[in-house]
Amino acid sequence: MLRHRYCACVLCAAAAVIASYLVLFAAPQRASAQPAKPVSFINDVAPVLKENCFACHDTRKKSGKYDMTSYEKLKAGGVNGDPLVPGKPESSEFHALIVTTEQRRMPPRDKGEAVPKDKAAIVAQWIKEGAKLDAGLDAKADLVKELRVRWKPPVPPKAYPFAIIVNAVAFTPDNKFLVVGGHHELTVWDIADGKLVKRVYTRAERAYGLAFLPDGKLVVAGGRPGQEGDVRVYDISAKGKAEDGVEVLDGVNDKKVLLKHLFDVEDAVLCLAVTPDGKTLAAGGCDRAVRVFDLSGGLDKATLTQTVENHADWVLGCALSADGKYLLTAGRDKTAKVWDLKEKQSVVTFPEHQNIVYGVAVKADGSAGYSVGADKQLRTWKPGGEGKGVKTAAGHGDEVFKVIANPKQPMLATSSADRTVKLWNIDTLAPGKSLSGLTDYVYTVAFSPDGELVAGGSYDGSVAVWKVSDGSTVKAFNASPGFVVKVETPPKK
Repeated sequence: MLRHRYCACVLCAAAAVIASYLVLFAAPQRASAQPAKPVSFINDVAPVLKENCFACHDTRKKSGKYDMTSYEKLKAGGVNGDPLVPGKPESSEFHALIVTTEQRRMPPRDKGEAVPKDKAAIVAQWIKEGAKLDAGLDAKADLVKELRVRWKPPVPPKAYPFAIIVNAVAFTPDNKFLVVGGHHELTVWDIADGKLVKRVYTRAERAYGLAFLPDGKLVVAGGRPGQEGDVRVYDISAKGKAEDGVEVLDGVNDKKVLLKHLFDVEDAVLCLAVTPDGKTLAAGGCDRAVRVFDLSGGLDKATLTQTVENHADWVLGCALSADGKYLLTAGRDKTAKVWDLKEKQSVVTFPEHQNIVYGVAVKADGSAGYSVGADKQLRTWKPGGEGKGVKTAAGHGDEVFKVIANPKQPMLATSSADRTVKLWNIDTLAPGKSLSGLTDYVYTVAFSPDGELVAGGSYDGSVAVWKVSDGSTVKAFNASPGFVVKVETPPKK
């Protein structure tokens, strides 16, 4: 089965990894029995609705004219009216539909598995206790948002039992360290010796985009696939506590570390771009929208200037011209697009990939756009033109996930499912060095601020840093803290 980058981000890619983390983060069992507490609608029942019902009964689909995303709407019911009889779960249609073995069961058999018995029992007990709303909770409150606010991220494990997928990497402004997205954390590695030096705990399960602002603050786009997405700004130079020789920062609760929460949405934010002067930021993802912020007044005065909905499917990549005029985007709808941020209008649609477009880049002066995708091609075209291709370069043997421009040299870098990073001339698309050493799909690539180094990160947690000048490997390591890479010994002849 192909390990698609964005299938992996929603479906978690491998059942073994899912199982390991479920065990790893499972809540400990209570040692002694406590008196049973009344069932809480928001804490106990609403999560059951979210997991089993909202897919068909949200504000958009309203199957059977039934929206369950607030207590008020849940009580109102659908075409058959109020489905709850307080005190009597056996007489409540809502409960009957989730426990019946008949064809009319909810969720429908073609939509998913039945509500687990233990979860159905929670709903039954809540109805038996009167189907009450928690004190202080507005009956009109959006349950998706309320659950998101109440959710608490787990503490990352000290040692990872499995390798983590690397979806984002970034060099620190001094070119000495590499920031890597981990599991509910960012990890910082010394490039010289490949040692872990810092861990920054985050609310987001995964980081999909990393970008440093001119003042050294780190912007991170990510989220929990299918649950929430966000963009937050961190000061990773803040002081933390030492644990086993590694500095640990709390990016969830410490306001000296977490400086700004720009926005959150109901699914992952998959891409991020910032202009070199740090004045304009753009981020897009699974909701098909790209949000553009003006940061010219500083983080405290960050302003959402526009929300661009220019794609018919997920926005997988984005880039900004240096002057902040053009926003380039890559979509799962098989197109790359250009939006004029000054005029607030679409100016180019580039359809020539005819397959998923994963990444885009733009030349510093805005004169050329670049895109890569599932067709294995690197293509260039004019952002202000008619959407026609200028040049095409074939060099990768599999899907190409990302393309970036070197900040100091006329050079592009691409990363691919063929396990390589490749360098290209930005003007002619002539191939340069092919960088090997990674052992799985290479999902992300980044240049150092001085343009002298390039790094790639892959599906199996491996990370490599190379010299741009000669393609030699500076350092290679697995970016999963504490994970022991097993080296298979070849059988004796």
